[in-house]
Amino acid sequence: MSFKLESGDEHEAGLHEINVTPFIDVMLVLLIIFMVAAPLATVNVPLDLPVSSAQAQPEPQEPVVVSLQADLRVFVGETEVERAALGGVLHTLLGGDRDARVFLRADKTVPYGDLMRLMDALRDQGYHKVALVTLDQVEG
Repeated sequence: MSFKLESGDEHEAGLHEINVTPFIDVMLVLLIIFMVAAPLATVNVPLDLPVSSAQAQPEPQEPVVVSLQADLRVFVGETEVERAALGGVLHTLLGGDRDARVFLRADKTVPYGDLMRLMDALRDQGYHKVALVTLDQVEG
């Protein structure tokens, strides 16, 4: 940082330029820290997820429940439906309300990929609010 001070009343205006080099240095250090720390925030550890002990959310008056059995048959309520007809059945039950919550139950032996394919089918039909149903943890 350099500046010239001259004596006399007419040239006492002070410093005419701001030195931003320290600010740029600090910002570059912060950028490097965030670039190194960002990949560490993602989780890639395979694990067996525990049962949830969270408070159960109150269910709506008449929830629409889609169930996926171990043999990959799909049910809406207690009625078996073909996957191709799933969107039409949900449209009828929900009155075309695509913002309604759909509850999805699946047997714990169903492979994860098959569950995701069913969730993708629901999303493709416009149902983005899908809640996964689990058993409550029993205190004991």
